Amino acid sequence: MVHGRISRLSVRDVRFPTSLGGHGSDAMHTDPDYSAAYVVIETDVDDGLKGYGITFTLGKGTEVDRSRERRSAPGHSSHSERSVGPMGKAGREELCFPEEQMLTHGYPAYTTSCAWLGYSDSTLKQLCAAALKDGWTRFKVKVGADLQDDIRRCHLIRDMIGPEKTLMMDANQRWDVPEAVEWMSKLAEFKPLWIEEPTSPDDILGHATISKALAPLGIGVATGEQCHNRVIFKQLLQVNAVQFLQIDSCRLGSVNENLSVLLMAKKFGIPVCPHAGGVGLCELVQHLIIFDYISVSASLQNRMCEYVDHLHEHFKYPVKIKHASYLPPKDAGYSTEMKESSIKKYQYPDGEVWKKLLTAQEN
Repeated sequence: MVHGRISRLSVRDVRFPTSLGGHGSDAMHTDPDYSAAYVVIETDVDDGLKGYGITFTLGKGTEVDRSRERRSAPGHSSHSERSVGPMGKAGREELCFPEEQMLTHGYPAYTTSCAWLGYSDSTLKQLCAAALKDGWTRFKVKVGADLQDDIRRCHLIRDMIGPEKTLMMDANQRWDVPEAVEWMSKLAEFKPLWIEEPTSPDDILGHATISKALAPLGIGVATGEQCHNRVIFKQLLQVNAVQFLQIDSCRLGSVNENLSVLLMAKKFGIPVCPHAGGVGLCELVQHLIIFDYISVSASLQNRMCEYVDHLHEHFKYPVKIKHASYLPPKDAGYSTEMKESSIKKYQYPDGEVWKKLLTAQEN
């Protein structure tokens, strides 16, 4: 492997005004602007390669990340902008079954795009109808702000998708432990596969209590997108706190730490159903799910990856979805590189879009 010394590091504050359309809204984040601290690293090796990195935030958090990343001193680096894909024969005469499965059918996905908490009923219905037409069979709805509103919206979406489709719920850490159990007992009639982030992501024993209480109702517990290291995942698994484990491609220490979580999940027999969406999370996590299937779990049972249909057009190598499944990437790299035109347009606060929005706010 060729090694080089980091010679240049640039950080850009890229923000998309998703709050204007209610995209990404949930019980904890009512008006998020999906954003990223976008980092580009260059080395003194004359090969033209660059490293691209993203820290996903909801807007103001980008200022913290930019400050931290700018303080990072140059050091030694191997060229890490390589991919789990492209997939193919890789020197073998025949594809093994998992690789053939990925190339032919892809990795199963579920959609969160239809039922953000800030969407109107008419928008929810329109998006659900379009998703059904496109072949989606797994849906997630945001809950947790108001019980009666949750019941009404869950009635609406369950009536639209029918009893045979899979429905998940996500409270985004809104409840304490007793509240989570009581609230979900009242939503059990809609037959959710899981409740995601029912309480604080750091409350390991709280998740275990919720998991035990909801098991007789047939409702699993899913969490992990806010877990900041592999130790939290280890403890969740040790106390049977989750039935579905949700890694996040940007939350942990990049690829290596995510791989350690995949291996632990395999040991405990818990399916990994990654969190995605945001800015570039779908692009990154596609590599991890395919690696998990081919090299670790070798199973698709109870496994699916989140998909959110926002902002992919701003990436040079956007994720590809077909028949409600992730298709394996065929370009080298971690699919992190953004289009320079998008960066210039949405850079905060000097990009074209933000200049107009901030000027309008001042007036």
